[in-house]
Amino acid sequence: MATLTIRLDDKLDSDLRRYLARTGSTKSEFARDALKRQLAIARFKDIRSRVAPFAEAQGWLTDEDVFKDIS
Repeated sequence: MATLTIRLDDKLDSDLRRYLARTGSTKSEFARDALKRQLAIARFKDIRSRVAPFAEAQGWLTDEDVFKDIS
């Protein structure tokens, strides 16, 4: 397993410590979960930007346009 070291400003560290104390989670668990979610969002944005030209060519400019056609 790899190790990641990050620096937190005092306020963020304090907020994180209070949250972890309430939830019983660890910094590592919290960071892994946050990174997984952020990677999923980044992948989604990447895929969306690559397929957008094809969707626009079909007249799909918004999510509502897609939902209308597939509903």
